[in-house]
Amino acid sequence: MKILLSIKPKYVSSIMNGTKKFEFRRKIFKRKDVDTVVVYATKPIGKVVGEFEIKQVISDTPKSVWNMTAQYAGLDKLDFYNYFEGLDEAFAIQISKVTPYKKQLDLSELEDGNLKAPQSFIYLNG
Repeated sequence: MKILLSIKPKYVSSIMNGTKKFEFRRKIFKRKDVDTVVVYATKPIGKVVGEFEIKQVISDTPKSVWNMTAQYAGLDKLDFYNYFEGLDEAFAIQISKVTPYKKQLDLSELEDGNLKAPQSFIYLNG
């Protein structure tokens, strides 16, 4: 199962070049069969730029998640803690097998052509 995830362009480039190996989320998908993330780079890019396989999803306190992922977080500690401020649980999607698309896609080229950029994520059929 694939999901479409909205990610800021500065983090997308770090994912695509392999320096960011974790994508952090305040909420996570419920389905356990999700194995691939299709990456939507938010504005100003506004395109689907590639995908990656999920190695695992880590769920723990923000402090524990930071301690496990800091080396390949792709963001600094202050940004990390600001993102998870006030939360008892943090999620880290471990990235593996990144595949940048040769041709970036508009959202209208996915599914039935009626997709909107997700606030968090949406499940994809294909």
